[in-house]
Amino acid sequence: MTDDFQRPVLTPPDGQKKVLLHSCCAPCSGEVMEAMTASGIDYTIFFYNPNIHPKEEYLLRKEENIRFAEKHDVPFVDADYDTTNWFKRAKGMEWEPERGARCTMCFDMRFERTALYAHENGFPVITSSLGISRWKNMTQINDCGERAAAHYPGLAYWTFNWRKGGGAARMIDISKREHFYQQEYCGCVYSLRDTNAHRVSQGREEIRIGELYYGDAQ
Repeated sequence: MTDDFQRPVLTPPDGQKKVLLHSCCAPCSGEVMEAMTASGIDYTIFFYNPNIHPKEEYLLRKEENIRFAEKHDVPFVDADYDTTNWFKRAKGMEWEPERGARCTMCFDMRFERTALYAHENGFPVITSSLGISRWKNMTQINDCGERAAAHYPGLAYWTFNWRKGGGAARMIDISKREHFYQQEYCGCVYSLRDTNAHRVSQGREEIRIGELYYGDAQ
């Protein structure tokens, strides 16, 4: 990241200045957080990701996010890890491909809870760090976010493309600077299964949870 980079001023929907940010992990939210901070946006992190498996991986991702939030004095809401509910919703979708119906279900579930919290706690806007990843389908994420927000009058989902203007590259720069834990699969048990199968087919070792960090020699 160049020292002379000038961030543009971001404006949430309807000129609002209070945002509830659904965060999936520290690497994805780092750039989103710094961009909103630079624009003077009052935001709170909402960590609700019952899809992440196993619990060891879930705790690694959550603790990294908490560490970065505390560093920047950003409020952090630690929501439920209700895996039973997630697996119930995923039933019958175990072999759906990445970006398929299972992912839509997962985004819907997480955004529905985010929207409910926003409605109950006076947040007029919600958004998510999920879309900054090049592995995700931006349209799919935005559709899920807007669908969740539509349940509550006066609540908007901010569809800003966090990848644009070098955002995706800054995400990596921030992750290396902060030495964030580097997860190697989307998060759920089925993503872990399929990622490991692909790695083995390429002659690579299966994922070893908790060992890889941004900035480490690879």
